[in-house]
Amino acid sequence: MADLSAVEICAGAGGQSLGLELAGFGHKLAVELDENAVNTLRKNRGHWDVRHGDVADEGTWNPKEFPDIDLLAGGVPCPPFSIAGKQLGATDERDLFAWAVELAGRMQPRALLLENVRGLSMPRFSAYRQHVRDRLKELDYWSDWKLLHASDYGVPQLRPRFVLVALRNEDAPWFEWPEKTPYQGTVGTALFDLMAADGWPGARVWRDKANDIAPTVVGGSKKHGGADLGPTRAKAAWRALGVDAMGIADAPPSESHPIDFLPKLTTKMVERLQGWGPEPDYAWEFTGRKTATYRQIGNAFPPPVARAVGRSIANALERKGQPKELSEVEDEVMHDRLYLALKGAPAPLTEKELVKLAGEKIDPPTFERRIAMLARDFVIDEDDQLGGRAYRLVGFKGFVGQEGHERHVRFAEMRSRIS
Repeated sequence: MADLSAVEICAGAGGQSLGLELAGFGHKLAVELDENAVNTLRKNRGHWDVRHGDVADEGTWNPKEFPDIDLLAGGVPCPPFSIAGKQLGATDERDLFAWAVELAGRMQPRALLLENVRGLSMPRFSAYRQHVRDRLKELDYWSDWKLLHASDYGVPQLRPRFVLVALRNEDAPWFEWPEKTPYQGTVGTALFDLMAADGWPGARVWRDKANDIAPTVVGGSKKHGGADLGPTRAKAAWRALGVDAMGIADAPPSESHPIDFLPKLTTKMVERLQGWGPEPDYAWEFTGRKTATYRQIGNAFPPPVARAVGRSIANALERKGQPKELSEVEDEVMHDRLYLALKGAPAPLTEKELVKLAGEKIDPPTFERRIAMLARDFVIDEDDQLGGRAYRLVGFKGFVGQEGHERHVRFAEMRSRIS
């Protein structure tokens, strides 16, 4: 029986759910928008309270009904930060990152775990990240970001994910990011039994060719036409491993296929690459047709990675090990000094004043680009004065739970295409 409790938002099909369960967290609630993923969660954990709907709609669930939770966790939507998308950040109707931070403020869990794509770690979102950490500090949480690669935690796939962990100040000194346990093998060794299951004579030759870990599996979204393994560069990487990435197969190659056949992966193979199976602990069943199943698998947080991070959080909550100075466990993530200068200014400042306060050498064209980038996520007033144009940071554009926020209208319009 799990000793620690969790509420999971944007739970997907259960990658993070399973990992956290194995780390010692029992789910009080899991909330998910996609119906296929909800069906998968219910099939595997029928005793959980699984809610289907918009996680930000209190008609779906009421946070007040779940007090005294140890962990609030979620894989909030990736498209607002994805390199493959437009990186709209706070102005994307799918962005729930800042909202989840406010949710932690309302629910006051002992810990918060949010994961997202690597794009969130880029300079484009340095101010967004700082805003999140500053807000968590106001809510009496210590927090840290870290870029984790799934292959460092026993998964045969690169899959970088940017992870935020926050803990109450009294628990934080016991937190340590998990130690790496790199995957010892290749795509070939991971999938050989599945590729050879129907008697394909080329399976051993294929295993030897597939001699590296997998590139990142791309699950895609409802806006994406079908199931394939990613953009052009990813397809080339798959081909070098002996995999046809132009779709997902219904079955592995059979004894009638030639030795030099270029196979596609099946959903079972993609499961394996995401960290489900073959060990009994990681057994999971997916519902829905092939494309829906592939998307559930491909968009998941690999269970072994979630387990490793979850165990680190559990150890902190259980006060295991020796407490440390928080600077010893914090990961170095650079933030935007220009944003900090704007945020800390009590009155509008000119370009010259802001550059001096930021302590950076910024030429005028770069300054304009940086201000324009900040203005994508923040409201910045500009006013012409005698000393030049002055700037003042007024607020954050993102959705944090406001009833009248335009996110609700855009979300309702786009709901059938959101995943």
